[in-house]
Amino acid sequence: MARSETPRSIAAKRGMLARLFSSSTTLSFSSSLSTPSTPSTPSSSTPNMFSESVMEETIKNVESIITKWDPNSSSITRVTSLFHSNREEAEDFLESVKDLRRAMHALVSEHSTSDKLLLAQNLMQIAMARLEKEFYQILSAARDHQIDPESISARSSEGSSNLEDENELGSEEEFKTAGESNTNVERVTALAMSSDLKTIADCMISSGYSIECIKIYKLIRKSIVDEGLYLLGIEEFRPSQILKMNWEALEHQIKNWLNAVKIAAKTLFSGEKALCDHVFSASQTIRESCFSEITIGGLNLFRFPELVAKCKKLPERIFPLLDLYEALSDIRPDVELIFDSESTSKIKQQAVSSLHGLGESIRAILSEFESTIQKDSSKTLIVGGGIHPLTQKVTSYISSLADYSRILSDIVADSSPPRNTAFPEAYFESPNYDASSTPAVSVHLAWLILVLLCKLDRKADLGYKDMSLSYLFLANNLQFVLDKVCTTRLYVLLGEDWVFKHAEKVIQYASTYETMAWGNAFSSLPEKNSPLLSPEAAKECFQRFNAAFEEAYKKQASWVVPDRRLRDELKVSIAKELIPAYREFYDTHKVMLRRVKDFEVFVRFGPDDLGNYLSDLFHGTAISGSTSPPTPR
Repeated sequence: MARSETPRSIAAKRGMLARLFSSSTTLSFSSSLSTPSTPSTPSSSTPNMFSESVMEETIKNVESIITKWDPNSSSITRVTSLFHSNREEAEDFLESVKDLRRAMHALVSEHSTSDKLLLAQNLMQIAMARLEKEFYQILSAARDHQIDPESISARSSEGSSNLEDENELGSEEEFKTAGESNTNVERVTALAMSSDLKTIADCMISSGYSIECIKIYKLIRKSIVDEGLYLLGIEEFRPSQILKMNWEALEHQIKNWLNAVKIAAKTLFSGEKALCDHVFSASQTIRESCFSEITIGGLNLFRFPELVAKCKKLPERIFPLLDLYEALSDIRPDVELIFDSESTSKIKQQAVSSLHGLGESIRAILSEFESTIQKDSSKTLIVGGGIHPLTQKVTSYISSLADYSRILSDIVADSSPPRNTAFPEAYFESPNYDASSTPAVSVHLAWLILVLLCKLDRKADLGYKDMSLSYLFLANNLQFVLDKVCTTRLYVLLGEDWVFKHAEKVIQYASTYETMAWGNAFSSLPEKNSPLLSPEAAKECFQRFNAAFEEAYKKQASWVVPDRRLRDELKVSIAKELIPAYREFYDTHKVMLRRVKDFEVFVRFGPDDLGNYLSDLFHGTAISGSTSPPTPR
């Protein structure tokens, strides 16, 4: 095996070997085999000669198996995998490398001029070349097998990190048992591969060939991780690309990222860390360095949300940002656990930076949304006092925000909505939130609703000349808000007290509307238990009632109450106030007035007619202007 070398090159190699092994802390082969000298007697040459011969014999014994697997030989072993073909022989090979290393240490320590050092060095180079090739082949084959983090972690915790145990390959029986307990062949295959990788890495590192081992590992595993990120659709974007991207395309990228990030963190990076920690369990420095370089693509993954957060801040874009924040927040514990070293701190910091950027952007959008409500200048008059488009838009938006209450709680925790002194003071009376006990998100959403209600109040004042219609408008819109609150997560966030007090306000609006819209009709009738009127006075009273009722009905025929329950309650309330009083007056005076000429002219309505007319109200049926004033039925 020895090549022809010059005396100078031989001397140089001996010197190199002496420097290489002289500082090693591994026990020398001779110290474990030779008989210790008597303290009072200097060591004789015989034991030294004996130990040297034993070491030479060891080198000779390992030569056959190492040269058999020389990757540069012309034999069949050149194209055969040592670890794949025969595990027993692989164990023998590793044991031989171990013995060779000990022999070399002993020779350098006690016989540095021995010619066998050159042979030993050549054998070690052949052995390392074989292990390097095996390492490469196993890593390449691992592309086709999913790494199971749990299996690798469990095996790593059970195994020893002592480099003296690097030849302890997983036995055939062990993998057989694993196969029987788990029918997933891929999992068993990955487990075997990780075990072999660790064994080879331990052997190469302890033999002084860590650079070669690490280089191969980084090269292949980084390409696997990069390929995994590529298949998940993760791209590297420049800030300018994101800013110039149209929103539809950006939304597609966001959805893709949301699908990818959990897989990347919980499977790709987690599995890679488990494998790296297992293979290089003997050296924290090596495994941290390898994992840092292999997963550098994580920076692109976790930078994307921060780039999106810098885009134009429009209210409708808040929900994709909340999705990004939620996904990033949910995997943050995994990120903290996976990227826990100083060498990977950049990735962890990038994730935190993206969360911070998203939070800032979301708070800015909420502020802009509030400002949009306050600045709404639409002068569209809602015919019939129905639901204003602003009410529909804002309540839908706020109810959607409520679905993100868990995330919003974190985002708005340190911010409190301002109190605008321009708002009516009455709005601050209900409900009274205790900032120390009420969740920040509840206070914030309640504030946005308050901003809306105050804006509607102004629109009612400025938009309707008829005050009764303005109160019907307020009742309708507040009832719409209440219905939205009671049928969404807003109910949980705002609470029963908020709902109850705003329901009281609806009743207040409705009562005011009723008094203003039907007051003339109510007051045109005599009070209960009033004295009998003269025929002429009764006639005038009927005429006043007819005019008041016709005017109210004609005016309100086009008014609308979309909420069925509120609509029915209004009709019942008006009927209870109007019909009994009219019926008493009608029944008391109709007999007397029947003798009067033109009775049907001034007694135009029977008590039942009023109920029929009232039942037609609040459907907006006269918006087209086709409904005529009421006539007797």
